[in-house]
Amino acid sequence: MNSREERIRFDLGEYRARVDERLEKWTEKKFIQRLWHKDHMLWSSEAVPEITDRLGWLILPEVGSEILDGLAAFAEEVRQDDITHVVLLGMGGSSLAPEVFAKSFGNSSGYPELTVLDSTHPAAVRMVEECLPLPHTLFIVSSKSGTTLETVCLFRHFWKRLCQLNTHPGKNFVAITDPGSPLEQLAKEREFREIFLAPPDVGGRYSALTPFGLVPAALMGVDVHRLIERARSAAETCRFPRSEKNAAGLTLGATLGELSSGRNKVTLMTDPSLSSFSDWAEQLIAESTGKAGKGIIPVVNEPLEPAEDYSDDRLFIGLFLEDKESSEVEKLFSELSALGHPAIRINLEDIYDLGQEFFLWEIAVASAGAVMGIDPFNQPDVQRAKDFAKKMMEGEKISEKGKESVKTRDVSDYDSLATAFENWTSQAQPGGYIALQAFLPPIFAITDALQKLRKTLLDRMQLATTLGYGPRFLHSTGQLHKGGPNNGLFLQLVDDPRNDLAVPETDFTFSQIIRAQSIGDYRALIERKRRVLRVDLGADVITGLESLQRLFSR
Repeated sequence: MNSREERIRFDLGEYRARVDERLEKWTEKKFIQRLWHKDHMLWSSEAVPEITDRLGWLILPEVGSEILDGLAAFAEEVRQDDITHVVLLGMGGSSLAPEVFAKSFGNSSGYPELTVLDSTHPAAVRMVEECLPLPHTLFIVSSKSGTTLETVCLFRHFWKRLCQLNTHPGKNFVAITDPGSPLEQLAKEREFREIFLAPPDVGGRYSALTPFGLVPAALMGVDVHRLIERARSAAETCRFPRSEKNAAGLTLGATLGELSSGRNKVTLMTDPSLSSFSDWAEQLIAESTGKAGKGIIPVVNEPLEPAEDYSDDRLFIGLFLEDKESSEVEKLFSELSALGHPAIRINLEDIYDLGQEFFLWEIAVASAGAVMGIDPFNQPDVQRAKDFAKKMMEGEKISEKGKESVKTRDVSDYDSLATAFENWTSQAQPGGYIALQAFLPPIFAITDALQKLRKTLLDRMQLATTLGYGPRFLHSTGQLHKGGPNNGLFLQLVDDPRNDLAVPETDFTFSQIIRAQSIGDYRALIERKRRVLRVDLGADVITGLESLQRLFSR
């Protein structure tokens, strides 16, 4: 193995033999050669479009230097034009890789600061608008299909604001989309500053190394040449190993797949500076594997527990920077490995090794799908929640509180909520998990309160916990929730926004959108016979969460 592969250590204990056997089978069946030849038979006997036209990510590290030079030149042009901030408007695959760059790399000196807006909560939209100098802000409108509801609505809001500030608002906008999409046409009509077209044969969650990830990265001063070089190194070691056993991406994939029937709670533990990578990996794993009643449940940024309190349904994966001092998380990871839990440690030489990790994890999750007998490139259950939300937007009552055809508990009705909570927790299943679904403003104070709530549930129920903000998680773990194993408990949290915002060029508001999305997801979960407790926290979210904390702590 080369030096980069040696930085990945697999301590699998009793599971090592199963993983080795899988790798031997793949060697016999020439898995790697077939993968690079885009052989759909690795996942399906039929040449379904979701596979045959979604494998373009395999050659992304081969992107030419002229393309990267062009991105760097565009970034320099923007920097010289007195642009101090960049805001990315996108969801799921369009937003998670840029968030990794924003939080892990930060903006280089003299380059704009990158903010990712992937929420339709009116408070989140107002926060971005009020905190940034709009005339000196470049907005990236990012959508593969060009029709993503949240992205289009966010664009309309900021387009109207820029129209009020200057006569040529298009210079403050950039589009990233697939060729021929409605967004490309819109960008031409409104004379956007630039349009970047992404390869259509790459799905959203595999798009980190396409313009969806590289354009925002370049704008904030990330050395995209260096990033792609690391990805190219990972691709070469996966494509030309001595055998499948020597390809770290395949070994990781074989481990994920083989352990998915028992230790399917993949718990990612990272240095604080790498925590956003876990959010990206969460979508890749959950949306790729959570279907047909199967699924790998990614657990990210979970409050820490004593090592001896973790159950035997977990696989632990740690990502750590080599030049950092040992953290509390790293020490706990070592303790878990010493106790015999299967553990994979990945050491990054520096932050640019994330380019390598993007590709390694894409290989791993795709190959895990082959073990599990699923198509890792489709998302069959995502559309159902969208359909329900669309019906709400088209005429069903969505703004008259208390009149939706869902069971919503009011946080102020303590006795009723306490009974509902006991009924909900009584349905917990061994080996299950708890998912907190927060259709709330994604701000620090609320995240902190949610993490405390998560810790309380973890201690009380002894089940793995996940946390996602809506509507963001609908483009990530939402597929797993509805299509994966039916052993989850879902806590859906909504609020009553004090200050709403109308969506320009429409007859609805942002609070109506997020309420419709929460109800749509609730209905989709109930249709799949999932166990859901929906709680309205009212106008004061923090106070509502404190009330829940008291209830859960009884």
